[in-house]
Amino acid sequence: MSERLQPGDVAPAFTLPDADGTEVSLSDHKGRKVIVYFYPAALTPGCTKQACDFTDNLELLAGAGYDVIGISPDKPEKLAKFREKESLKVTLLADPDKQVLESYGAFGEKKLYGKTVVGVIRSTIVVDEEGKVERALYNVKATGHVAKIIKDLGV
Repeated sequence: MSERLQPGDVAPAFTLPDADGTEVSLSDHKGRKVIVYFYPAALTPGCTKQACDFTDNLELLAGAGYDVIGISPDKPEKLAKFREKESLKVTLLADPDKQVLESYGAFGEKKLYGKTVVGVIRSTIVVDEEGKVERALYNVKATGHVAKIIKDLGV
C-alpha cells in the first residue's frame, strides 16, 4: 500500500497522456496551484458528478490561480468519450499502469460496500506554485466535495 502524502511533501512529478493522447506533466503548471484529483472510473455516476462539479467551478478556480487535473486508470479513448458526453472542461489524464495513483497514495485498500477491496481511493491533492503538497484529502465523497474544497481554499 502506498504512502499517503502530507502537507509540505514534494508532489511526485508525473507525465501522463490526456484524453487526446497529448503528454501533460505536473511541471507544465509550475507557478500555478494545481488541484489533482484521483477518481476510480470515467462514465460512472459518482465520478461524473465530481468531474461536472469541477467543470462548473473551473472559471472560479482558475480565477483564483488553480488548475484542475483529474487522473484515473482509464485509457485516453475512454477519457475522450467521458469529456464529450459530459462536456467536461477539466484536464483528464490516463494512468492505466497506476504508477501516479500509487505515488500519490491514491491506490490501495479501501472499503466498498462494507468489503475491503484494492482500487482507486478517491483523493484530492492541492499542489502549490512550488510543487509542494498544500492539502492531501483521501477517501473524499464525490458529491459536495468541490464545494467543500472551494470553501476550504477560501476561493
